[in-house]
Amino acid sequence: MIRHTVAFRLKHPRGSADEKAFLDAGKALADIPGVEKFERLNQVSPKNDFHFGYSMEFADQKAYDAYNDHPLHVAYVRDRWIPEVEAFLEIDYTPLA
Repeated sequence: MIRHTVAFRLKHPRGSADEKAFLDAGKALADIPGVEKFERLNQVSPKNDFHFGYSMEFADQKAYDAYNDHPLHVAYVRDRWIPEVEAFLEIDYTPLA
């Protein structure tokens, strides 16, 4: 199992229609084959300056690679993520043995 997580801050003002549109568009990532337990998250810790997070799981590396290469993911990164995300931290986890 791989848990893919990303914490991020958008270029858009907090609470704006553009912020909502970006987060709503992110829901489509859950429809990509192999994505399990997709969550859009509100980051609440005062210990960092990110505002949101996405979390999802994949059964294995093959499913994760297929997600990365899927046209829907590629388009989201190109058309939404790169132009609209100001900063992010991506962390992928596997369970400790």
